[in-house]
Parts: sequence; C-alpha cells; structure tokens
Amino acid sequence: MSKTAPQRPGGPPAVPPPGEFAETLHSAGSPSGAPQGRAPHRVRVLVGLSLALGLSLVLAQGLLAKTLETISTERADRQAFVSLRALEDLVQRAGGKGDSVRAVVSAWQQQLPAGSAVRVIAFSGIQLEASTFPEDQGEEKAAPRRLSREEKPLYDRGQRLRAAVETNREEGTARKLEVEAEALPNGGRLLSAPVEVDGAVVGMVELATPPLKAPLNPSTGALLLWLLMPLAVCAGASFVVRKQGLLVLASVVALAVGVGGYASYSLGMLDAQVRETQTLVAGQLRAMAERAQTVVAGQQLAAEPALQPGNWDADQFRRPLGLVTPAGAVNEAAVTARVAELRTGAGKALGGLGALSLAVLLFIGMGGLARTVETVVENRTAYAYIAPAMVGMVVLVFFPFFYGITLSFTDSNLYNTGQSLTDIWVGLRNYAEILGDFSIAKRASDGSIVFNYLNFYYTLFFTVVWTVTNVTIGVTVGLVLALILNVQGLALRPVYRVLLILPWAMPNYITALIWKGMFHQQFGVVNHLIRMFGGQGLAWYDTPVSSFFTVLATNGWLSFPFMMVVSLGALTSIPAELYEAARVDGASRWQQFTAITLPSLKPALVPAVILSVVWTFNQFNVIFLVTEGEPSNSTEILITQAYKYAFQRYRYGYAAAYSTVIFGILLLYSVVQNRVSRATEAA
Repeated sequence: MSKTAPQRPGGPPAVPPPGEFAETLHSAGSPSGAPQGRAPHRVRVLVGLSLALGLSLVLAQGLLAKTLETISTERADRQAFVSLRALEDLVQRAGGKGDSVRAVVSAWQQQLPAGSAVRVIAFSGIQLEASTFPEDQGEEKAAPRRLSREEKPLYDRGQRLRAAVETNREEGTARKLEVEAEALPNGGRLLSAPVEVDGAVVGMVELATPPLKAPLNPSTGALLLWLLMPLAVCAGASFVVRKQGLLVLASVVALAVGVGGYASYSLGMLDAQVRETQTLVAGQLRAMAERAQTVVAGQQLAAEPALQPGNWDADQFRRPLGLVTPAGAVNEAAVTARVAELRTGAGKALGGLGALSLAVLLFIGMGGLARTVETVVENRTAYAYIAPAMVGMVVLVFFPFFYGITLSFTDSNLYNTGQSLTDIWVGLRNYAEILGDFSIAKRASDGSIVFNYLNFYYTLFFTVVWTVTNVTIGVTVGLVLALILNVQGLALRPVYRVLLILPWAMPNYITALIWKGMFHQQFGVVNHLIRMFGGQGLAWYDTPVSSFFTVLATNGWLSFPFMMVVSLGALTSIPAELYEAARVDGASRWQQFTAITLPSLKPALVPAVILSVVWTFNQFNVIFLVTEGEPSNSTEILITQAYKYAFQRYRYGYAAAYSTVIFGILLLYSVVQNRVSRATEAA
C-alpha cells in the first residue's frame, strides 16, 4: 500500500521523501500498479524499427530498380550489338563498298525490329555507301553519295573508331572503345562500329535501335510484405515484453528478418533476370547466324573464314563476352560466374543498408534521437549560428576529402571516367603499388647507380630533404633578422621591417618565376654575375644538385619573412627585466640567449615550425614553376608528383591514393610533433 504525503493546512501537499517520488511517478495512473515507463520505450523502439525498415527497404527497392534498369539496357544493347556485329561481318565480306554492300544492307534491314535503321560509311571518297535512315531517303539524299558538310560528325566518328582500332592494335591492349554507343532523342540507341578489310579500317557501320522497352520494376507487394510483417510481430511482442533490452533485441531480430527477406527476394529476381537475358541473347544470336548464312549464300559473299557468331556477343572493345557459346547456346559456367559476381556486389550493398538501418534503429530505440533533439532545442541559437559554416565545410571540405579517399580505391583514369565506382573498384591495389615498390635504384651496365626518380620512396626522401633544409634556413635566417631588428635604438628599423617582409607579401608564383629567370643559363642574372668574375655560366637545371639549389634559394627567399615576423613578435613580448636580472647576475649574451630568449620563443616558434613544415612539404608552386621536376623528375616532391599523375598521366585513382598517403604522413608528423613539444598546450 503506497504512502501518501502529509498535507499542510491551507497549503499545497508536502514534497514526498526522495524514495517515494520515483515510485509515485512510475505508478501514477496505473490501476494495476504496473510501471508506465516502458510505454515511451515501446514507442521509441517501434518508431525506430519503422524508420529503419522503411529506410533500408526503400533504398533497397531503389537499388533493385536501378539494377533491373541496367540489366534491361544491357539486354537491349547486347541484342543490338549482335545485329551490329553480324552486319559488320557481312559488310566486311562484301568489301566495305559497292553494290554488294547495298544489297547486304537491304537484306539485313528486313530482319531488324521496326524503327531500326542501318548506315554504312566508306572513308575512301567520304561516301555514304548505304543507308535506311529516314533522313537519307529521297532523290538527293539516297545512297550512294558523298557526305555533305553538315554530315562531318559522321566522318569524324568513323575516324575516332579507326584511331581506336589502330591504337589498341599498336599497344596490344584494349584501351580505347572500338564501338561507340549514344542515346537518341527518341529513347533509342545509335551504335557505331568500324569496318575492316584486309586488316585496314576502311569504313564504319551504324545501327539505330528503336526506343528501349520500359525496364522491369520491383514488386511493391514484396516491399510492403517485408515492411509490415516484422512491424506487426514486433508491435505484438511489445505488449508482452516488459524490459527495454529485450524489446530492443526483438526489434533487431525483426529488422534482420525484414531486410533479409527482401534481400532474398532481390537476389532471386536478379538471378532470374540475368539468366533470362542470356537466353534472349542466345536466341538472338542463333537467329542472326541463320540470317547471315542466308545473306552470304544469296549475295555470293566470301564464305571464308567461316562465320563465328559467338564473337558477335561482344563488349565495346569488340572482345567476346563468353556468355554464349559459338553454337549459340548459353555458357552455363560463365553465366553462373556472372550471377555469382552480381550477387556478391548486391549482397555487399544490401549488407551496408542493413548496417545503416541497424544504426538508425539503435540510435532511435535507445533514446539517442530524443537526447539529440533535446540538446539541439536547448542550444538552438548556437546551432543556428554555426549551421552556415558547417554547410560550407561539408560541401567544400568534407565531401571532396572523403570523395578523394574513395577515389583512391579505384582505377579511375581518363578513359573510364564515365563508369561507376563499382566498375573500377580495385581496393588497395593503388596503395600496394605505391608503398610496395622498393626499386629506388639499380646498377646500370657500366656499373653506375641509376635512381628511379618516379619511385615513391625516392620522392619521399627528396621531399624530406627539401623540407628540412628549407625550414632550417627559414628559421635560422628569420630568427637572426628578428634579433637584429629587436636591437634597441636601431636606425631605420621600420624601413627594414617593411623591406624584409616584402618577399612574403609578394605572390609566391611571381617570385618563383622571377627566380627561375635569374637562373636561366643564357640570360639569367646569376650566370651574368659569374661571367663578370671570369667564370662560366652553369646549366642550373641539368643536374639534380644544381637544380635543387635553385629551388632551395627560391623558397629560402620566400620563407624567412614568416619566421622573422613570428620571432619578432615573440621577442617583443619578453620582459626586459629578465635580461636586466641576468646581466646583474653576470650572464653573457649567449647565456641570456639560451636561458631566456629561446625558452620564451618556444611557444611561438614550435607551432610556426609545424605550420612551416606542412607548407614546405606541400610547396607546389616553387617546384612546379622553377624546376618543373627537372632533370628527369629528380626534383619532384610528393605533391607535384601527385599532380602529374593526375593531370599529365591521367591516373586519377592512383593520384588520389598518392594524395591520401601525403595527408597521412603530415597528419602523423603533426600529431607526434605536437605531443612531443606540447607547445600548443596551456601551461
């Protein structure tokens, strides 16, 4: 029986003892005495489960729909590729031009779907040899005829294909696409492939396909089933389970059931559609092979070499996919491997969605969202002030930073920028290539040692030497000049301060170009001074040592003003009484410098040195503008090497990995240096 608080006459009831307050709160409004505190827990868990399931299943539905659309497009493209490659084979057998080509096109058009069109271009004479395109009909436009000026893009496309074939053949690789595909305004596709006769590209064949059919859509019923069933089960369990921990555990199980059930449905649907695609393409291949045999016989085309229909099912490099046998049957082993690869990728995506939904469920169900909302509401003014800055940071800093890290795990380059990240994902291969190559030097045939200037560790060594020497020069010269300018009674001190800060105030790329001109072998002022004293001018950029000296002098000129300003500011803050007391005790100037000046400068100099190291480590302008890495990339630092990998060698993924390694090195240095020196910590 619960106790009641004593009443004061004419006043409010007395506050119950501490032990009774919680009991009163939990049992209020409960006829049976059951605690009501679990009702908010139940609501939070159910809301969290609803949002987590809804989020994961809607995203999974979107991913499934996108994948099905890709499969539908691939199915239509492969069927069109089979028709295009078969026509390409027939046109090549017809010699690439003449009446035989027009007869082949006329016969081939009859078996194409309604809305399709075929065109053959011959490079010799820039001729339209045959065409069933609507715009090429009529007395003036009908083939054969010479291409008009307005049709120059057709000829240019053919020349691109010829260049791609010749480049791939010379390099022995598949680097440039040998079949071009583009979307048409009506929703169809335009496919273009080269025509080769006796090993030479003599023309181009094009096929326009009708609009693509609407892709398959995932079932909304499956989505609702795996959304509502776990929710209903968990809602029923919430009236039986009293403890919050058990209720959260039940919601996690329900979430796993919902996500897992929809994942099973998605993977099964993908499996079925992939296999249906192979069946349709195999049927298309057999039909095209039969029709091609008829055309070869009817038009008396060259029968040798024999038709190889299995090669018609190819990619845009004209490499057979291997999913269909030469006889036109489905290659079950290859299809099974393709399905397994697709299921692996889809499984990873669905697993990521499951982890995301679990985080949402626990965040809401365990009260994290409620506490976050309470904090935001309580400090809404502060959050309103920092919101614009945070949005800018996310857009301008965090997103590019994390996208760059993501790009470092891909093989992104100039030739695959249109592909998705999943298609060019290579994992840690870039990092292994960068950090696993230890071929810094090798011995030449004459016994001399030859350095591999593109090796990461050589570049890192040069960058460290570059950074240490420059920071040492900057700190030493800047500190000496600050000590001179701090001398009491120095005449024209304000003028000296202005003059000595000018190198830092001037844009450094202007200064770098000036110094580059000063070291010019023929017209530079440095060689001019050497010749004035009877010497011979030097080719400063022909050897690694002399080239390094030019950038060292340039960056030394740019770096000392910053250290001078920092040191001068710190020197003026040292109380003069310390020096007076030291002189009374008989301390020499050197003892005063080591016992008073240096310790007093440390809190200002150490952070400045850390900042200077980071700046110098990434000093792009001086290296890039003065030596340009010459000779033979021997004076490159990491940041310029990363730039050249990205914008001269076009290896974007490799350059992103290079930049990420640079960031890791500087982050590690900053953390270690800051902890060792403790200069940025409060006393």
